[in-house]
Amino acid sequence: MGYVETTAIAHLLQPFIELDEMRLRSISTYIDLLLKWNARINLTAIREPAEIVQRHFGESLFAAKYLLEQKPVGTAIDLGSGAGFPGVPFAILSPDTQVTLIESQHKKATFLKELILLLELKNVAVFCGRAENYLRTADLVLLRAVEKFEKTLQLAVRLTAVGGRVGLMIGSAQVELAGNLAPIMGWEEAVQIPSGHSRDLLVGTKIVKVE
Repeated sequence: MGYVETTAIAHLLQPFIELDEMRLRSISTYIDLLLKWNARINLTAIREPAEIVQRHFGESLFAAKYLLEQKPVGTAIDLGSGAGFPGVPFAILSPDTQVTLIESQHKKATFLKELILLLELKNVAVFCGRAENYLRTADLVLLRAVEKFEKTLQLAVRLTAVGGRVGLMIGSAQVELAGNLAPIMGWEEAVQIPSGHSRDLLVGTKIVKVE
């Protein structure tokens, strides 16, 4: 089944954000497809729909809301998108932002393409390949729960336009590490995401160009 009623989703998202009915329906459809695909390929280790809403959607939408309240975002990159978090929730919340999901694993990229078609997201594209081979930059680069954090953070900085931002959704223990790894970024004070899972949102602005 995997279907979650929009009223239940709205309740679960209360600590993070308040959404309209259209966006709640999109999330319900998203969860349904995610659970169907997750039976075949490992998109997420979280299987419980209510936990998916809070951990994946809640955290992603909280970060999106925070970043968009700071300033509008014309273009965004979700680096190592996986099951589409946080890039797809960002695109759902901000239809004026052109979002690129970078995912190197073909099966996961295929899931993302089907999801985009199902949700009729005109502002989302998938780049199926390694981030090293993606040549454009964006106003905002999002990073959440990725492997090889040190290397991936350097890629995120490279993909960020000068004056653009990196939004990291990381464990509290990684906040100091991020500052040390990318000292050229103007890092803000980390914001704790209200999930009880010790994950912070760390935002940095790219001050100078990096070759």
